[in-house]
This record gives sequence, C-alpha cells and structure tokens, in this order.
Amino acid sequence: MAASRFPGKPLAPINGRPLIEHCFERARLFPSWDGLFLATCDKEIEEFGKSKGYPIIWTSNTHVRALDRVAEAAENCGLDLDENDIVLNVQGDEPMLHPEMIEAAVQPLLKQNHTGGTIVAIDIIEESQYRDPNILKIIHDHEGRVLYTSRAPLPFCEPGEFTLALGAKRIFGIFGFRLKFLRLFTELAPSHLEKTENCDSNRLLDHGYHQYIAQCKYRPSYSIDCPDDVLKVEQLLANDELVQKY
Repeated sequence: MAASRFPGKPLAPINGRPLIEHCFERARLFPSWDGLFLATCDKEIEEFGKSKGYPIIWTSNTHVRALDRVAEAAENCGLDLDENDIVLNVQGDEPMLHPEMIEAAVQPLLKQNHTGGTIVAIDIIEESQYRDPNILKIIHDHEGRVLYTSRAPLPFCEPGEFTLALGAKRIFGIFGFRLKFLRLFTELAPSHLEKTENCDSNRLLDHGYHQYIAQCKYRPSYSIDCPDDVLKVEQLLANDELVQKY
C-alpha cells in the first residue's frame, strides 16, 4: 500500500473494483491451481481479501523483493510441496492478465526438467512503452535463456527509429518457479544489478543462474505502475473479454 509511485495502489479502483480484485479474479480463471493465495503484509489488503473470501497468507513486512514474499508464502501455504513443485508469482499490479499467460509460465516447467524458472514476456509495439522506465524490458538468447532485464530501452535504437523488427519485449508480472529454485533465490545475496534495475530476476543472473522466457502472444495491456495508468487500463477493460466472467 506504500508504493512510492502510487500510494494505496492495490486497492485503487479500476472501473469500480479494486486493482487487487481484478488481478485475483482473473488469475483464478486459470483452471489448474492446487492453491491460489493472496500474500500480503498489509491489514487493509488482508481485510479486503477476507471480505471476498480469498485465502490469505500473512507475510513479513521486511521483504524488499516480491520473490522473497512469495517464497515465504509458499513455505506457509499449507500444501505439502515437493522441491520440484511449481510455485507461481502473479503480481498484484497486472489487472489485464489472462489465464493463457499463466499457462505459458507453467508449460516450460512441466516439459523441461532443467528449467528452474520462467518469466512471462510480451512484445512491445509502442515506442512510448519501450522508453518508459516503469516498464521492465527483457532480452534473451536463442535458447530462451534470459540474459538481462532493464528499465532502459533494450535492444537499443535511436529515438524515432523504433520498429517491431527490433523485437523488444517487456516483462509481464507472472513468474514461474520450481520451489527449489525459488528457495535458491532467497539464499542468494542481493546483487548490484538487482538493486540498480530494481528487478528481482537480476539477482539470479548476477549469481550465474538463468530463468527462461515464456513468450505470450501480444495483447493490448498496461500494468498499473502510476496513477496515469488507471485511465489506460479502464479504457481497455471496458471491452475486455474476461471482465464478464468475474
């Protein structure tokens, strides 16, 4: 609730419903959960979640990184988890998430034993998003291994020369982990590039570990990073196919 760019963001109304409600309701349209929980250290969010009947996991208020909170929640969720079981972090500022994105995060972990973690990514088609420091860009190699995440415009192009051929992608706030890989994240020391870019995934990269990209087809979408994003999202949600389902 104390987000520096948007205080009170999780409960900010988006077309009359709190941001966190859109995120949770859309996430539970994914049909294959063994458990879906709202992890928080904030009493207002807890009270709202309880009013909606969401399962709540209370977490420490000392976490700097979302993945540290998710790791704590996974350990205390009440499920008997194996170290190879899949844990998903669905961030509470993605009111336009789609169940297909969750499926995309899960599938590489189901199909490839060597994959420890995934990051959902979608194409950037607007230069304004490409140059927006609130939006994390992601680059990867030919095998899909994530090479770097940054708030800078990546790959580079001169102003006014942005095209779809550049292949720019942005992180969408859904991350998949095997539990043992998530535990590893919490054991690693916070890193320079993690702090510089303010991005959890760079901790893994700095220590020599890789996540894999989970590419999703493009959907018009905005995360809620600052108050100006609310109107953009409200306009898109007005014609959104999933809103009628929750």
